[in-house]
Amino acid sequence: MSRILSPKQSFAGLAAVFAAFFFAAGAPTPLLSLRQQEWGFSAVMLSVAFSIYAIGLLATLLVGGSLSDHMGRRPVMLMALCGELVSMVVFMLAPSIGWVIVARALQGLATGLATSAFNAAIAEHAPPHLKKLAGGVAGASVAGGLGLGALATGAAVQFTPDANTLIFAILTAAMVLAVVFVSLTGETVVKVPGALRSLAPRLSLPVHIRSEFGAGIPVHIAGWMFPAFFLGLSPVVLRLHFGLDGGLVAGFTAFLGPFAAAVAGFFFARHPARHSTLVGLSLIFAGIIVVFLGVGERWLPAMWIGAVLGGIGFGGSFGGQLRLIAPHIAPQQRAGVFAGIYTAAYLAFSLPVIIAGQLAPLLGLVPTVLAYAAALMAFAAVGIIIQAKRLRQDTAYAAA
Repeated sequence: MSRILSPKQSFAGLAAVFAAFFFAAGAPTPLLSLRQQEWGFSAVMLSVAFSIYAIGLLATLLVGGSLSDHMGRRPVMLMALCGELVSMVVFMLAPSIGWVIVARALQGLATGLATSAFNAAIAEHAPPHLKKLAGGVAGASVAGGLGLGALATGAAVQFTPDANTLIFAILTAAMVLAVVFVSLTGETVVKVPGALRSLAPRLSLPVHIRSEFGAGIPVHIAGWMFPAFFLGLSPVVLRLHFGLDGGLVAGFTAFLGPFAAAVAGFFFARHPARHSTLVGLSLIFAGIIVVFLGVGERWLPAMWIGAVLGGIGFGGSFGGQLRLIAPHIAPQQRAGVFAGIYTAAYLAFSLPVIIAGQLAPLLGLVPTVLAYAAALMAFAAVGIIIQAKRLRQDTAYAAA
């Protein structure tokens, strides 16, 4: 298949472009807190503005998750980048929370289209000696992008007069450059008929991976609820419970967990996938306990320590799950399977935050955080039990 860039260049560049999508997704976290103060919208609207992104992403994954298996990776990645470019412009010019919600919805749709196509393309462009790391690289792009986006935007809120325009002008330019870069990458799959039929909402899971996929659902729920707390709820907790409304502290708090996950993903990639998943879940369990203690005692350093612990766990568990499944997928099934994985992940990323946003005015902020932490711990505990059982089965099978 014709190409201009080498597979190694494409692999590194596509991982960076994929991270840029999630940098842009993390960027609104400190900005939404600032806009709430300036525009005076409710906590419910704040949770809607956060969660509409994930809802749009889920909708696109369900409808277009397998599209690149039929049309090719490059055309779908370019469509996603064009959609992301439009959303960046809307963010930059948005005069009200309504337009911010429109921008977030567009961003979610574009990222959903990008997610399965980029995951598949990164795996297919990976040099032979990096094939086993491809899943970890994709996971690190997601987590690292989210964290760096929140941190950079928080610093811009703190130190510049118009953080919104600055951040989204830079991201608009970055998306233009990304369109050029992706246009120069090679196509990795042969186009096959059925693109229109693939748009029927469904998840494509080959029979031989369904057991592993099902065992990973509690892992994804616990893992993705953790960064969702920091990206969706921590700005409100910091402002209303801690009395802190600075952009930098909000951005730094949201940054720690995802960035720790990105770094940890590379470390865990050197270890067996099942062990990584199990250790990661244990760290998520411990991390959310420390986070809640920090909230209850109004001790911010404890929240940060918990964010790092749980973030490391998220990097290990999510990357481990990708590595347990990715080697068993045929090329023409990759996008559809990744769509299924990220559908589970983003349901966990969005629905609990929406529910928490509705409960906070009724129960109070701290009881809502306690309920959120308890639910996360319950899914982590179930995941630990399931993964420990499967580890024993793996060990027995290997010994047989």
